[in-house]
Amino acid sequence: MSQQPVLLPYADPAFVADPFPLFRRLREDGPVRRAVIAGGLDAWLVTRYADGLAALSDPRLSSDARDASDPRLVAQLPAFERESLMSNMLRSDPPDHTRLRRLVSKAFTARRVAGLRPRIQEITDRLLDAVVPAGRAELVADFALPLPVTVISELLGVPVDDRYDFQRWTDAMLVRGERMPDPVVVDAAWRHMRAYLTEHLESKRARPGDDLLSALISAHDQEERLSHDELVAMTFLLLVAGYVTTVNLIGGGIAALLAHPDQLALLRDRPRLLPDAVEEFLRYDGPVSPGIARFAREDVEIGGVTIPRGATVLVASAIADRDPARFHDPDRLDITRRDNGHLAFGHGIHYCLGAPLARLEGQIAIGTVLRRLPDLALAVPPAELEWRPGGLRGPARLPVTFTPAGGIADRPAPCASPGVESPA
Repeated sequence: MSQQPVLLPYADPAFVADPFPLFRRLREDGPVRRAVIAGGLDAWLVTRYADGLAALSDPRLSSDARDASDPRLVAQLPAFERESLMSNMLRSDPPDHTRLRRLVSKAFTARRVAGLRPRIQEITDRLLDAVVPAGRAELVADFALPLPVTVISELLGVPVDDRYDFQRWTDAMLVRGERMPDPVVVDAAWRHMRAYLTEHLESKRARPGDDLLSALISAHDQEERLSHDELVAMTFLLLVAGYVTTVNLIGGGIAALLAHPDQLALLRDRPRLLPDAVEEFLRYDGPVSPGIARFAREDVEIGGVTIPRGATVLVASAIADRDPARFHDPDRLDITRRDNGHLAFGHGIHYCLGAPLARLEGQIAIGTVLRRLPDLALAVPPAELEWRPGGLRGPARLPVTFTPAGGIADRPAPCASPGVESPA
């Protein structure tokens, strides 16, 4: 197998809109391929399902970017904050990861998340009330984005009015396309973000409420299990991770249905397929692409290929989740698919803690859109849809048309839905 890295062409709109033909060729070419990924970074792509599943539980592969040999992975952060931002459970390994995850795991159990259903439905209907009379909407800005932002803001006790600020700062810090973020812009965004989080945490400390942040602060103050930097980093992670990928799940799921009218009709006719449909959206075109980063602590052999110490390893879930060795007819969207152990939420100790919440929001959001927006259709040709380049995958804009309705008075009664599933 050639070790010359292949370029993932994020400057090419055709690739950004549909990366799967290239992904398929990479998987067929071999189980591990070197590639230049988002931000211009060199990584080793693990392209096949069985290898990816094993890699996500391999202790020789670290989640801490400080184990990487490419300094740009942490150099994108302001120097005085690199250590503190890495002090979260997404970018840590045991024993720190075990301690940090335990502090928040009770907030994301299936039972507690299921209790959020009425409030998520209320937010969903309120957002749709604003667009149903018009007969057209931009479903990312009008719906898919504000829904999860509002939910995570309320869960964390963050004023919803502040969401525009932290969205703006987050966007400035995320990798987009071929280039890393501008360090000056990142530095300014992180300074604002850290100042905001510090002020908000101090406010919560003085006036605790019945929210997750108040519980974390109590653990920090009384049991000394969270340092100040860990508390800031944990808040940042929960706030950002609580909405970024869910926006893409909702927008991407609706876009997938609009591209497959037979599946759209089937889901309208059989709404109890919603849990299976959401799992299929995650497998077919998930919100993280190409996949999940790890860093080799030592030389590691995967699929007969030796990956050197310090290398960035990308478990390419977007490629592995269409592996024909694992999934029947993997390039076909099939909302009746049952054996759907996809890797979109990861695997092992880093399995996404917010998976039950993302599933529930996806089911409620997509199901309600199908009930309340008759004759839903794209307002532009499919080829003109804009997709987010690199790292996080989903439509940047999703303009749609539908039969106008009178608003709140025409709101259908919510139909019964299955409870949210526990993580696999």
